[in-house]
Amino acid sequence: MVDKRTFQLPRRAIALVLAGGRGSRLHELTDRRAKPAVHFGGKFRIIDFALSNCVNSQLRRIGVVTQYKSHSLLRHLQRGWNFLHGEVNEFVDLLPAQQRVDEESWYRGTADAVYQNIDILETYRPSPEYVIVLAGDHVYKMNYALMLVDHVESGAECTIACIEVPRRDAREFGVMAVDDRGMITDFVEKPADPPAMPGNPDLSLCSMGVYVFNAKYLYEELERDIADPGSNHDFGKDIIPRAVANRVAAAHPFSRSCVIAPDDVRREHYWRDVGTIDAYWDANVDLTATVPALNLYDRNWPVWTYQQQLPPAKFVHNHMDRRGTAVESTVSSGSIVSGEINRSLLFSSCRVHSYARVNLSVLLPDTTVGTRARLSHCVVDAGCNIPAGMVIGEDPDEDARRFRRTDGGVTLVTRKMLERLT
Repeated sequence: MVDKRTFQLPRRAIALVLAGGRGSRLHELTDRRAKPAVHFGGKFRIIDFALSNCVNSQLRRIGVVTQYKSHSLLRHLQRGWNFLHGEVNEFVDLLPAQQRVDEESWYRGTADAVYQNIDILETYRPSPEYVIVLAGDHVYKMNYALMLVDHVESGAECTIACIEVPRRDAREFGVMAVDDRGMITDFVEKPADPPAMPGNPDLSLCSMGVYVFNAKYLYEELERDIADPGSNHDFGKDIIPRAVANRVAAAHPFSRSCVIAPDDVRREHYWRDVGTIDAYWDANVDLTATVPALNLYDRNWPVWTYQQQLPPAKFVHNHMDRRGTAVESTVSSGSIVSGEINRSLLFSSCRVHSYARVNLSVLLPDTTVGTRARLSHCVVDAGCNIPAGMVIGEDPDEDARRFRRTDGGVTLVTRKMLERLT
């Protein structure tokens, strides 16, 4: 049994958010920013979900490990995540590569990213008894405190959050097998042929990239791993398989700690890896549904972020053939619309000019859609100016020639792509 200190478990832990990855499958969308800094949901960045989970779970000691093109991420964190109170030992620490191994070594893997910050972790007081390692590039709502309780009660050295994933999609994840006691008996990282769950050939049990470690165990394992020349210095490839082999790794089903608001009609255990253009488009457009899978309106579990002080969105003109409208759409502050919007999501300060049509598309901040332009099934990067009369999303061959068109039929548009057309 866990003692009465269970109620203070979050204070005895520290969360490390790994936010250094590029997210290469998002292609040009991450040319100027790390994947965790990519815009999502009309006003957020992807990393806001992991950070909000920490704050809402009463985990107020947080380190963010950065590396790839981190300027926009660091700026966002400095502006939007400086509200924690250092005087009561709350903080979000920014942890760029420490080059602890040698002066030329950046982070070589997820485990190395934590190893290079051990000396900083050891300076925190009180010293963390538990380290929660989080991927900063997934969208979900989860109470980490409940997972931490599970971890302590299991007696394991590490605990891995897991979720059921369609087997056809499991090749991108670590896949595990679990015994009746909840201990992980097998683990394979990104298998070509993912093993199915017992009794369900269509599903695999996959790691969410959320780990809880006993701090002493983690530090010792990282020291051992860094001395192994054959290691990839990665949690999924090295640290977790060794813990499984030593029978000290437990599984934590996402269903136990997934946050679902009482009024959520769909009652879905929402977790998304928006790591491809198609997945990113789908998750954003879903937010425009009458009842979206992800509830952003739950005041009991808010998603925190930084946002500019902007005027409300405005819809202008009231003529029969010239009227700003939006149907089943999300339009953020500072936007002005005099065209037609359908099932689309607009971030802040977008402009949709007269007679323009935007359908099933995602417009990132400061995008302008010119007069009589038409967009369908698009993701338009921040700061783009779509010329008057331009049509995107109706001719697959023309879209592929000018922009990036995915196998799923989504067209990604960036400023550089538009500049090449002039």
